[in-house]
Amino acid sequence: MGASPRIIRAALLVAAAIALAAAAVQLREKYQTGEQAVEDIQAQLDALDPATRAAVIAKLSSDEVKKVRGRHR
Repeated sequence: MGASPRIIRAALLVAAAIALAAAAVQLREKYQTGEQAVEDIQAQLDALDPATRAAVIAKLSSDEVKKVRGRHR
């Protein structure tokens, strides 16, 4: 005798719920890692003198503009 469709459906729902919970945990961990990276970068920028900080931000901005322009070609 095979498993009833109700049991199969319930098992699939449980498996989907477990997969969703695991994905949520991974997403939260990645978000926290990203937040920590942003805080570290901000702390490093804050430690620079104003002229050096401005030069670094200008260079980073210039690099990002080049990347964006390169994608549109």
